[in-house]
Amino acid sequence: MKWNYFKSTIRNLKSKIFGGMTIFSKIIAGEIPSYKIAENEKFFAFLDIFPLREGHVLVVPKTEIDKFFDLPDEYLKEMLVFAKPIAKAIERSFNCDRCGIEVVGLEVPHAHMHLIPINSANDLNFTKEKLKMTPEQMKKVQETIVSNL
Repeated sequence: MKWNYFKSTIRNLKSKIFGGMTIFSKIIAGEIPSYKIAENEKFFAFLDIFPLREGHVLVVPKTEIDKFFDLPDEYLKEMLVFAKPIAKAIERSFNCDRCGIEVVGLEVPHAHMHLIPINSANDLNFTKEKLKMTPEQMKKVQETIVSNL
């Protein structure tokens, strides 16, 4: 077992022992509502509630590991395969050149990737002001993406 994976697993176990769950784990567990796009036994995809652009989706492993590249290799491979049809659905759903992918991981200590409809690299600029969307707008975006899966 790789040392970084071991350290991340211990850190997450310690967090659980002392009652900590990341906000993403609470969303996956249904303790916090979300606009779910897709789910399987290992991954959960949902709309970012502070999107850079309409159609901004987060893909999260159900396993709580802080750093993206501390995920086991099999998870990294499977995560991209899980994300691919969602990215294609995003491209079909919005006026964009492609679906961009970004891994930042500074705000939530739970590995995740962003899928964002983009027309330029600036559409992936996380320093830009986030969109403010109503629950009705979020629901419509969710339904649009899901209908294109």
